[in-house]
Amino acid sequence: MDELDKKIINHLQSGFPICESPYQQVANELGISESQLLARLQTLLANGVLSRFGPLYHAEQMGGALTLAAVKAPTESFDEVAKIINAFPEVAHNYAREHELNMWFVIATEQPERLLEVIAEIEQQTGLQVYNMPKINEYFVGLKLEA
Repeated sequence: MDELDKKIINHLQSGFPICESPYQQVANELGISESQLLARLQTLLANGVLSRFGPLYHAEQMGGALTLAAVKAPTESFDEVAKIINAFPEVAHNYAREHELNMWFVIATEQPERLLEVIAEIEQQTGLQVYNMPKINEYFVGLKLEA
């Protein structure tokens, strides 16, 4: 990463405009061309410096549902269980933890009733109990990591 890459990353962590030409607006704010911004973002993603660049949606405010879930995946079939769970389009952020509940993931659905259906389908396909841990309260942390 060079200084421009760092400047782009730091700038984008403060928000992304909702307008007709958001990349052009960000490029103008950074003093670069839109094509240069897009090329830099594509390179940062391709090189793994950024794992993702895109919006975060608040499923509940859009009429859907969201929960944190976990399973006790047997070590010998951990990858197989992960593959089954990750095949659900409603599942994101699946990761391993050193805990009795060793696989945690987020389920986000467009309709609230779909949430329990996804949990039941995961249980049926994996043979494992899904521990549903819906949020009780939400807090905004405002984490910004300077590049």
